[in-house]
Amino acid sequence: MIGISIGDANGVGPEILLRAFKEGKLESAFIALGDFSVLNFCNKKLQLEIPLNSINELGDLKKDYLNIFDLNLLKESDISIGQLSEKTGYASLKYVEAGTKFALKKQISALVTLPVNKEAIQKTNPDFSGHTGYIASLCKTSNYTMMLISEKLIVTHISTHVSQLEAIRNVKQGRVLDVIRLTDKALKKLNKRSRIAVAGLNPHAGENNAFGDEDSKEIIPAVIKGKNEGIDISGPIPADTVFYQAIKGNFDAVVCMYHDQGHIPIKLLDFESAVNVTLGLPIIRTSVDHGTAFDIAYQGIASTSSFVNACNLAKKLM
Repeated sequence: MIGISIGDANGVGPEILLRAFKEGKLESAFIALGDFSVLNFCNKKLQLEIPLNSINELGDLKKDYLNIFDLNLLKESDISIGQLSEKTGYASLKYVEAGTKFALKKQISALVTLPVNKEAIQKTNPDFSGHTGYIASLCKTSNYTMMLISEKLIVTHISTHVSQLEAIRNVKQGRVLDVIRLTDKALKKLNKRSRIAVAGLNPHAGENNAFGDEDSKEIIPAVIKGKNEGIDISGPIPADTVFYQAIKGNFDAVVCMYHDQGHIPIKLLDFESAVNVTLGLPIIRTSVDHGTAFDIAYQGIASTSSFVNACNLAKKLM
């Protein structure tokens, strides 16, 4: 069974879950992790007429109902559609915490997360930088990375939600090699070929140290070690050409040096359908690759594609 955290109550998460269920797009057995009050409110507002079942024990499931493990943190009056809220931000993180703990205890087989709002969560948890790092901390895992998957491109990241200056400092041989290994392992688990490209950090991958020496000092040694371990890997390849080569079929994944280097091509190619999966955890965790979209929340128009793909990927990884 998959656990699905419903995301920020003021965003598109609740409606995406409800509409995907209504349209019969969720093939796996699952349980929603959140507040019954939130999904009930959304259900009524969008006139979906979905039968909902509130439970406090994972075994109390009803067939043909959308089963909700009710954390009872929010009331309908706490919902402010499309607005930043300390209450809904706090609750959204508690949904994720509950799902992670269920997964660690093997009470669910995978966790799929709908979008939270970082600014809302930071009102009560100032150090929060994103789902990925938070879940990794709950799992007591330090060697992990974010992989984004679309039909046209797969990327992993050396770093994500840090400043650009910190991202550059994080480009170290050991970290690059760790992400190469995680990427190779994930591709093989997905039954895909594993031809990996490593993107350069600097323009033209440094061009023989003309534009910085990080590529030659940190990335090249990691690539050589990866090759010596039998990994099919190339790089560093200039970032202005590597993604073109990947979508042409020369590579199966690209290891990226920082957040935007990987996110921009994925979102350009497949904004609505790409999926986020965290590699290196002791649990299976996938996520939508989009935010709370406050501007279109509760209008019944948010795409369900990324969420459905995240659920399907979680099932494949189980």
